[in-house]
Amino acid sequence: MADLLQPTVPARETPADAAVRAPFRSVEWMVTRGPVPYEAACAAMTERVAGIVAGTAPELVWLLEHPPLYTAGTSARPEDLVAPMRLPVHRTGRGGQYTYHGPGQRVAYVMLDVKRRFGDVRAYVAALEAWIIDTLAAFGVQGERWPGRVGVWVCPSGVRPLASISELNASGGSEGSDPGHASRHRAKIAAIGVRLSRWVSSHGIALNVSPDLAHYAGIVPCGIRDAGVTSLAALGRDISLDEVDKALRTAFEHRFGAATAGTTATATANSLPDR
Repeated sequence: MADLLQPTVPARETPADAAVRAPFRSVEWMVTRGPVPYEAACAAMTERVAGIVAGTAPELVWLLEHPPLYTAGTSARPEDLVAPMRLPVHRTGRGGQYTYHGPGQRVAYVMLDVKRRFGDVRAYVAALEAWIIDTLAAFGVQGERWPGRVGVWVCPSGVRPLASISELNASGGSEGSDPGHASRHRAKIAAIGVRLSRWVSSHGIALNVSPDLAHYAGIVPCGIRDAGVTSLAALGRDISLDEVDKALRTAFEHRFGAATAGTTATATANSLPDR
């Protein structure tokens, strides 16, 4: 990838300093086939984020799947892990509570310079939500935000979420409770959890394409007890991950700018099969 730094940069200026003034590079886009171990993915993200912070690596969007597992964000509550022996549980530095990852779910780890692009974490999260909503629209699914909560939701017509909170026999409040919307039947189709390191993001989104939704019964997803979880498959959309990937890229480029095939992946990620 061509070096876009200006030749007049003072000798004492670091690559990171120069990157603040340089035009945006194209974001690298990488897709990995097959389940990626969670710890390996986290190590790869840490390595790439360090490179972005230093100004030695371009921003990256990495699409992948994980084997079945639960992750616990920084706000995870012990009581929300309903079945601790059901699947492996990984503690993580992203924001949020418990969520599920597994085959059939498209995870997109997004490593961007949030300060340069957005200047505000809330604006960044809103942009991620808009990206998912645009992607769902390509398949005739109306995604929407739920005020006070993070992620993307749908209001299924005649479709009952396969993993409803009532099936967990859980009770109590939920994060960002929004009583004004209690009468609307909603189900979460995409979760968002981000982490910032010197304003560079990691982690990202998890869009349910065709995962085994029964695994959500082992947790209280995102700490939310008054709504369910669904997927494109549960909504009657027979869509492959390849089709979803194409829609994600089109929607991403519309909102974030050009993306190019990843050629400078971190050493950890480069050891994984990609396409």
